[in-house]
Amino acid sequence: MSDEHAAAWADVLGVPVRRCYIDDALLEQRAQATGLPKSELVAAKLPDRGSTMAGDFGEILVFLYHATVEPGVELIGPKKWRLKQDRTKPAPYSDVVHFVLPHWPEASTGDRILCSEVKTKSTNGDSTPISSAIADCEKDRTSRLAKTLVWLKERALHEDLGTTTVAHLERFTKATDHPEAQKQFRAVAVVCASLVDDEVADAPEEEPTDHTVVVIAVPDLKQRYEDVFDAVHATVAEPGGGM
Repeated sequence: MSDEHAAAWADVLGVPVRRCYIDDALLEQRAQATGLPKSELVAAKLPDRGSTMAGDFGEILVFLYHATVEPGVELIGPKKWRLKQDRTKPAPYSDVVHFVLPHWPEASTGDRILCSEVKTKSTNGDSTPISSAIADCEKDRTSRLAKTLVWLKERALHEDLGTTTVAHLERFTKATDHPEAQKQFRAVAVVCASLVDDEVADAPEEEPTDHTVVVIAVPDLKQRYEDVFDAVHATVAEPGGGM
C-alpha cells in the first residue's frame, strides 16, 4: 500500500467504515427513538483504541480487498461487525466472508465462498501475524467456516447483515440441496510497512496448496487506522460540538 493511498483513507473511509458497524437507516431510527445524538449511538458500536480496533480495521481492509481481487464480480458480504455482542472484543468465527452467486437466485457450480483469516500487526511485538493467519486459516477450512454460516443464518433471521439474506446463507448451509460450491481460503496478514520485512523473513517457507497467503503492508498502520476511526466519529459529530 502506497503512502499516498494510505494517507487518503481518513478522507474516504469514514462513512463506509461506519456502515460496517451500523446501517444508516437503523442509525436514524435509533436516534429518533432514543432522542440521543448519532455521535453517542455510533460511539457505542465502535471499538476503543487498541488491539480490537487494529483487528477490526484489518478485517474491514480485507473486506474491501476482496473486491479489488475480484474485479467485475458482485460480492455479497455480511458485515459481521454489526453483530458484535461486545464492542471491545473481536467479532466471532471466520473473519471475512463473501459469497459469489453469478446466477442468483439459481444455485450453480459457479457459486463460490471467499473466506479470509486476518491477523493485524501495527506495532513491534512478539506476535507472528503471517504464521498465525496460516494456522487459523486451517480452522476455517476444517470446521469454522461451516459454523460461521450457521451462526450468520441465525443472526440474519432477526438482524440486518447488509446485502446478505437468509436465502443467500441457506444456499450454503443446505449444501446437499444445491450444486457443490467452490471455497477459496486466504490467510491474510495486515502489517505495518516498517515491520513487514522481518515478518516475511519469519514466515513459513512451504508453498500452500489449499489456501493463499497474502501480506498487506501499510505505512504507519497504527496512525492510519486511528485516523480512520477518528473520521468515523467525525461523520456524526454535532455541528459546533465535539465527537
